[in-house]
Amino acid sequence: MTIANTVEASKITLSELMLPSHSNFSGKIHGGYLLKLMDQIAFACASKYSGCYCVTASVDTVDFLNPVDVGELVTLKASVNYVGKTSMVVGIRVTSEHIQTGVKKHCNSSYFTMVAKDENGQNVEVPKLILSNLEEVRRFYDAIRRINQKKNLKDQEEKFDHTSESALHNLKNYNVIVKINN
Repeated sequence: MTIANTVEASKITLSELMLPSHSNFSGKIHGGYLLKLMDQIAFACASKYSGCYCVTASVDTVDFLNPVDVGELVTLKASVNYVGKTSMVVGIRVTSEHIQTGVKKHCNSSYFTMVAKDENGQNVEVPKLILSNLEEVRRFYDAIRRINQKKNLKDQEEKFDHTSESALHNLKNYNVIVKINN
């Protein structure tokens, strides 16, 4: 196994022309199709970096910023931003380009956590990540921040008592009607 690898060694670019078969009922490219492409590039990026088969463990927020039209060229760029012991965070940026005009749009960005597996399906250690510039350092720290935020949120969710009087009273601040039959 490789002891360490660079961010550059993980980089993958995928471009695909969007066809009518990829569209939804409103004539835009279906978000699920874009998610499929994102999962494919995350797999390729993590596998290239680690030299192992990789599986998707989680996907951070995917905000669809701009719609993609049929006939546009979608380009996905991915790189490993963070490594743990057996996991990697792959950052993905999706852009679309109108082929005739050259106008480009940022469609979304997301972070996929991928886990390296051996031939028996067991988790396997991944190479250390060599950070070669300050942008790579920023992305690594951003990943640490997101990981810590997820841990803190999970801790808060586990401690929160939705049955408490204050929690039920607080619902008056939302667009709900509470009718609990005991």
